[in-house]
Amino acid sequence: MFSLAESAVLKPRLAVCHQTPATAISRPRGLFLGGGFRVYCKLQQSMASGDTESDGKTKKKTMAKENKLWGGRFEESVTDAVERFSESVSFDKSLYKQDIAGSKAHATMLADQGLMTASDRDSIIHGLEEIERQIESGEFIWRPDREDVHMNIEAALTDLMGEPAKKLHTARSRNDQVITDLRLWCRDAIDNILELIHGLQVALIKLAIKNEGLIVPGYTHLQRAQPVLLQHLLLAYVEQLERDSGRLLNCKERLNFCPLGACALAGTGLPINRFTTSDALGFTAPLRNSIDAVSDRDFVIELLSGNAIIAVHLSRLGEEWVLWASEEFGFLTPSDSVSTGSSIMPQKKNPDPMELVRGKSARVIGDLTTLLVLCKGLPQAYNRDLQEDKEPLFDSVKTIIGMLEVTTEFAQNITFNRQRIAHALPAGYLDATTVADYLVKKGVPFRTSHDIVGRTVGYAVFKGCELSQLTLQELKSINPVFEEDVYEFLGVENCIKKFTSYGSTGMVCVAEQMSYWCEKLDISKGGQ
Repeated sequence: MFSLAESAVLKPRLAVCHQTPATAISRPRGLFLGGGFRVYCKLQQSMASGDTESDGKTKKKTMAKENKLWGGRFEESVTDAVERFSESVSFDKSLYKQDIAGSKAHATMLADQGLMTASDRDSIIHGLEEIERQIESGEFIWRPDREDVHMNIEAALTDLMGEPAKKLHTARSRNDQVITDLRLWCRDAIDNILELIHGLQVALIKLAIKNEGLIVPGYTHLQRAQPVLLQHLLLAYVEQLERDSGRLLNCKERLNFCPLGACALAGTGLPINRFTTSDALGFTAPLRNSIDAVSDRDFVIELLSGNAIIAVHLSRLGEEWVLWASEEFGFLTPSDSVSTGSSIMPQKKNPDPMELVRGKSARVIGDLTTLLVLCKGLPQAYNRDLQEDKEPLFDSVKTIIGMLEVTTEFAQNITFNRQRIAHALPAGYLDATTVADYLVKKGVPFRTSHDIVGRTVGYAVFKGCELSQLTLQELKSINPVFEEDVYEFLGVENCIKKFTSYGSTGMVCVAEQMSYWCEKLDISKGGQ
């Protein structure tokens, strides 16, 4: 027996207007072979439309097809297959708030311009508010035969109040309507993402405050390179997130222009005022070119690009923390509240949230690729292909929000293992570059000092010891320039003390960086 929920992966994208019960049906013989699969798909299509009884037999449709709002020149209705394939209300109903806000602003402008009466305006606004209430209470019935969020709301408004509702679409096309909705939705989405980025930055700063002074190995090519302060490493991710915020803020600034009133593509000869609707909806100004207004999806691509870069940054952090949580590193331990176990291996404690962050970055990058490919071959102006911009947009935003939320929780629930890190620090000759700097200060050209230290490391590897364990006599045998003061440059603690350049991992430099971010993010040095 298969329920609808269990077979969802086999369903084509169908309308979700009706609340279809998860009615069990008998699995057809040869379900996944030839004709059996086609029979099964047809059953699933019928059930998704609410057209089957619990025994799988087709029943008469409970809701007759109505004439399309655009159907005046047509003599035939579209086929069921075309209707199922073309509908978008199953996903663009997420734009209902923005669609209603745009319609209220449009109705107000039409009344101001004498294109409808004040009484009709008030009735339309009241009707739209009632529809919004129905949607939010779950009473509203989304109909796939009404195609999309715009026509569902407009048709419902007409059902509610009759002829006056038909004036609402004056000097407006679904082309400018949907892009207005989309700009408003993206604007809100950016605000939500920015808030979550700020929350993750705060979590990383607080984690850095708790681990003041902790030295960890720094890596290049995933090989031991130089010692760094953990605070310095965490601040690197804070800096990346700050650039992510900047990109989204720039995107928001560019998208905040109003397409409403551009109509299908050429504007209108009716005396509308696009500046009125632009102001009412909080836009900077109307878009200058009506063709560009209805066809532009740059802002969606830009938002998805910003999200993809955020996802890459979070994936890199996830990769690092997954490695550090492994037995081979053992540098950090996540709490049980952000870990999972194994169904077969009782000892396992997996940092699954960060593995999923790493994995879900592929979705966000894929969403961007989808939009780029979608738009690359489109002539001006609007094309129906652009209906397909919403699902990757919604998915990208939903996914990046989840990634930011779980990364923040993970950062709040990990402990760095100081003893394990301290035990690991001596390996890898992390102080070698600092010794090269020592020789430069002695007047040795850097390339020569690089060679001298390279031979010194080779000798230490042969002896199986650290550089600091070599005697002065041994060092002088490699090159007489070494003096007793070389030991002030050996060992990771001495290395950290020697870093002084702006932005470096030295104690003073990192303290300055921490002070900057604590002030910027309004965090006290106590981590509150």
